[in-house]
Amino acid sequence: MTVQNNRLGIWLMIATTFVFSVQDGISRYLASEYNVYMVLMVRYWFFAAFVITIASRNSGGVFAAARTSQPMLQAFRALLLVVEIAVTVEAFVRLGLVETHAVFACYPLLIAALSGPVLGETVGWRRWAAIGIGFVGVLIILQPGVTVFQPAAIIPLIAALMFALYGLLTRYAARRDSAATSFFWTGTVGALGITAVGLFYWEPMTQSDWLWMAVLCVTGVLGHWFLIKCYEVAEASAVQPFAYLQLVFASTIGILIFNETLRPNVAIGGAVVVMAGLFTLWRARAKAG
Repeated sequence: MTVQNNRLGIWLMIATTFVFSVQDGISRYLASEYNVYMVLMVRYWFFAAFVITIASRNSGGVFAAARTSQPMLQAFRALLLVVEIAVTVEAFVRLGLVETHAVFACYPLLIAALSGPVLGETVGWRRWAAIGIGFVGVLIILQPGVTVFQPAAIIPLIAALMFALYGLLTRYAARRDSAATSFFWTGTVGALGITAVGLFYWEPMTQSDWLWMAVLCVTGVLGHWFLIKCYEVAEASAVQPFAYLQLVFASTIGILIFNETLRPNVAIGGAVVVMAGLFTLWRARAKAG
């Protein structure tokens, strides 16, 4: 039995968000130089190798990890995540890390809003109010009607919706499958799906960019390893609020490395979204308690 250590879990979550932010920065660079499908394909090859290695070391090996009574659900959520990552990376290129993450931060609110129709959970009026306030924050970021609205600004919102649906389907799958099984299907089916597309978009890369690709793959594996360890040692409700630090880390990388700017409406709207998200997490924890 694993001893609960929320303090260690918090530090692991902080490390996770930092590593994933670095991964986002590298993805933004590579996808601006090469095709996003090829970049994701190579990244997923390493991810698949990682999940297969993890599965082979667990009891029962790869066959035990792959065993599921809901293969269509597992395959769909794995492919949904691939599409979501592709859309998010495209948003990085078009909008930058700052604005993409400010909008994407609304995904916990979308999970709360969709948990009723998808999982049959009850969402009280307080959480509905927080969801509404959070989407006011998204409108502050997007500024529809105030400036000339960029169609690209809707891309991170679409990505957030897909990631929320992926999260809900993962929770739904967990009713009958272990986390190890879901993780295995995520990596392997995702790799097969993106390879079927990415091979048609192969481009030659420079030697220096192959080094960046290698770092991207390592950060992906390291980030997932940190996340697995985080949930092994700590309660999810204790560490989840610290996941919002990815907005801070990614925005810092965007400003310092890619010369992005933090517009006042993005800062204000992002703060509103995060506060609303933290409130929904607190209400969910209070209700569970």
